[in-house]
Amino acid sequence: MDDRIRMNLCLDFYEELLTGKQQRICDYYFRNDLSLQEIAEMENVSRAAVHDMIKRCRDELLHYENTLHMAAAYEKRMQLYREIKKTADAGINRLVDQCIDTEIGGGKNE
Repeated sequence: MDDRIRMNLCLDFYEELLTGKQQRICDYYFRNDLSLQEIAEMENVSRAAVHDMIKRCRDELLHYENTLHMAAAYEKRMQLYREIKKTADAGINRLVDQCIDTEIGGGKNE
């Protein structure tokens, strides 16, 4: 899996465990694809400080994932949903779609 995609998935699960500043910088870097220099200017810090924070955040996020495996479990569930949908009838596919919607909606089932 591409590093940026992996980090975005980890952010989806563990972002709230980071500080506000870490969240902002990760959002700029991983989700908005801003350069270190652009982030440094926005945060009024050095490029090196942004680089160091991104490295610390990456290490933290990967530590959380290596400990909790939430992102890996999500990816596995999504793969299983895709496999079920290939062989299921329309009624089961609707149920699988509801499961997927629950996953994507952060556990909120409407």
